[in-house]
Amino acid sequence: MNLRTKILAAFLVIAGPAAAQFAPLKPLDLKEVDPSLIGDTFGAWEIRDESGKKRCSINLKKEQAIGGYAIEVADNCKKLFPVMDEIVGWRLLEGWTIDLVDATRKTRVRFSTPDERYVAIPEVDGIASLHKPSKKK
Repeated sequence: MNLRTKILAAFLVIAGPAAAQFAPLKPLDLKEVDPSLIGDTFGAWEIRDESGKKRCSINLKKEQAIGGYAIEVADNCKKLFPVMDEIVGWRLLEGWTIDLVDATRKTRVRFSTPDERYVAIPEVDGIASLHKPSKKK
């Protein structure tokens, strides 16, 4: 490894998730999407860690906000997943990707759906996945 590569690698280790770069994706144009495909994209979701033991609730709203749409984040989210204290909005992007963004419109967490489920790529602060809440019996 040359010196430049070593310095970049050290920076990424030190900076951690805050330095994560996300590939630019185009916003999904909801006017061009069949409303039945949107389904339950808006509304209640749960963020979970890999084990599923740590969970917090978010509500993806339809109202416009900084960098996309408004979001409600449950109070326990920032304790379980500190990055959630910075989240003020969300975006729906091509491929049904969901980005959670901060007040500077920077993507902090990205959820991709490779196979009918949403996974965090990469994991940030232990956030592994996004799920519709379990229906209580």
